[in-house]
Amino acid sequence: MKMRVRLAAPDEAPTLWEIRNQAIRHGCRESYEAEVLRAWTPEMMPEGYRHAVRDNPFYVVEEEGGRTAATGYLDLRAGSVEAIFTRPECFGKGYAGLIVTAIIAEARRRGLTRITLEATPNAAGFYLRHGFVALGEKWLPSKLANADLRCVDMALELN
Repeated sequence: MKMRVRLAAPDEAPTLWEIRNQAIRHGCRESYEAEVLRAWTPEMMPEGYRHAVRDNPFYVVEEEGGRTAATGYLDLRAGSVEAIFTRPECFGKGYAGLIVTAIIAEARRRGLTRITLEATPNAAGFYLRHGFVALGEKWLPSKLANADLRCVDMALELN
């Protein structure tokens, strides 16, 4: 199957939000309670999400036929990896790895020497396999989820 990694356009934000919600609802079931997942994945997309797509290098994997299968971006202000999400039916195809590789390359092009992220517990192993180092667990307050979310602080040195 042919696919390509490309930058997303702001008008794709609703589709990217849908992928986010599907990935969280499916992938985070073992890490967070159902009530938290429901609150964290509202159908209505916050307008700030469209701004994130517009203002940052926001990558997608597009499958043959044009369907977007995975997402993720480099938050330029924070120097962090954000929104790495894959449609549940596309898990295991390597799409998230393609996104991470594109983000790391983008960070290097921009002269960053370190990137960080806050991984959900179910995703920490994925990031370890891509060279990130776990710095420790923490509880991240989420206004959207109306809860503190357990996550793993991680970093990658880009020497």
